[in-house]
Amino acid sequence: METQNLTVLNEFILMGITDRPDLQAPLFGLFLIIYMISVVGNLGIIILTKVDSGLQTPMYFFLRHLAFTDLGYSTTVGPKMLVNFVVDQNTISYYFCALQLAFFLVFIDGEIFILSVMSYDRYVAICNPLLYPVIMTQRLCQLLVAVSYLHSTFVSLLITIKIFRSSFCGYNVVSHFYCDTLPLLPLLCSNMQEIELIILILASFDLISSFLIVVVSYLLILESILRMNSAEGRHKAFSTCGSHLMVVVIFYGTLIFMYVQPESSHSLDSDKVASIIYTLVIPMLNPLIYSLRNKDVKCALQRVWENPCNTFFLKVYTL
Repeated sequence: METQNLTVLNEFILMGITDRPDLQAPLFGLFLIIYMISVVGNLGIIILTKVDSGLQTPMYFFLRHLAFTDLGYSTTVGPKMLVNFVVDQNTISYYFCALQLAFFLVFIDGEIFILSVMSYDRYVAICNPLLYPVIMTQRLCQLLVAVSYLHSTFVSLLITIKIFRSSFCGYNVVSHFYCDTLPLLPLLCSNMQEIELIILILASFDLISSFLIVVVSYLLILESILRMNSAEGRHKAFSTCGSHLMVVVIFYGTLIFMYVQPESSHSLDSDKVASIIYTLVIPMLNPLIYSLRNKDVKCALQRVWENPCNTFFLKVYTL
């Protein structure tokens, strides 16, 4: 019977964001604009931090990878969601669903640790400015990012393989607009408790450990700022970490709402809204926050704008 179920189930039906026909076209237009802004903004951050000589610091190295993860998980979810607004049947193949889940987990988990690494970078810059070049070397920055990607890849492969090597009961309707762990679990016939335990342990470890790094870093930053005698120094310190703190609050607040609230408080509509925020809205907001609130980024944009076009494209071509 289990083999039969596995053979018959070759695609999933995604419920999507809404089943109201009158909302399909407006939502398609809205999310298309959001996704395009996200792609342009994050690609712009990646290229700008790569080619501009004034942005070759650890802070912008991590910002480049934050933009990469934003671009990664928004692209994993966004195009398929947009296609589903204009097709008659909202389906996704069995293997594409597995790929979507795997890539989504890689990028979302990678972003969690990139944000915590960025908070540590801000702690060193504000609390130990004289030792900053000694501590935050290029090798350490590359190592921190590599560990983040390796860990997120391990988590993604473990969860995806566990779910898709289990047997599904034949019911293939996913109560979501993309393949995520929580909507897929009710469709399983076997290994549910084992998979739930694995997800709980990994999610708890990743969220708690990264969140603790962020909280401890900012508590130490706050203590250091309060000890400063100069108002100008305090303002400069706040402006240095203001953009990152804003991104952290939005990102972790949405994830906590989505995954940490009691089961009785979950509703399909609220989960979809939270998912839209962290899969589409946050990747759009992050480059805007860093561009509008960061003087270095604005100056770099101005330098690129004033340079001849052929010089800019030559630099991009040589990336």
